[in-house]
Amino acid sequence: MSKHQRVGYRRVSSVDQNTVRQLDGIAIDRTFEDKASGKDTNRPALQEAIRYVRDGDTLVVHSMDRLARNTEDLLRLVRELNTKHVSVEFVKERLTFTGSAADPMSDLMMTMLAGVAQFERSMIRERQREGIAIAKANGVYKGGKAKLTAAQVKSLKARVEAGETKTVIAREFGISRETLYQYLKAQ
Repeated sequence: MSKHQRVGYRRVSSVDQNTVRQLDGIAIDRTFEDKASGKDTNRPALQEAIRYVRDGDTLVVHSMDRLARNTEDLLRLVRELNTKHVSVEFVKERLTFTGSAADPMSDLMMTMLAGVAQFERSMIRERQREGIAIAKANGVYKGGKAKLTAAQVKSLKARVEAGETKTVIAREFGISRETLYQYLKAQ
């Protein structure tokens, strides 16, 4: 019979951030790590961790916002893991969810904390939008700098007109297809 494992999951939003602080000093048997936005749960290491954990294991996460950005995703993930008889432990919040029907207070706490975190994130985005609007009104905010030079845009347009694949062109210029389409629209 195999021993139950403590499986760590760490996530940061971008490649230049690091996960060193997350789960520092916590006993973990195996760790999965994503450097991706938490906007949805379609993250490679998270999906791999969910497939990896077994009955009796514990998924250990630094905090609720590292697992999911919204209440609905968080509740669904914890419920799915608990259905597999996998506990979910959130270190920062000092909460562990086992899915036990005998502990309805844990479910209430998770729902409330996830709701507060989602509200907080919405408020941050709202303040950011307000700040940008004020900066634009004062002529301070100019938006992001152009990704391509005028010569590159000319080359890009010529290659598209010659029938090259937009995906390949975008990749070679290091821009998204959406950005490529924006350059094509701007005449």
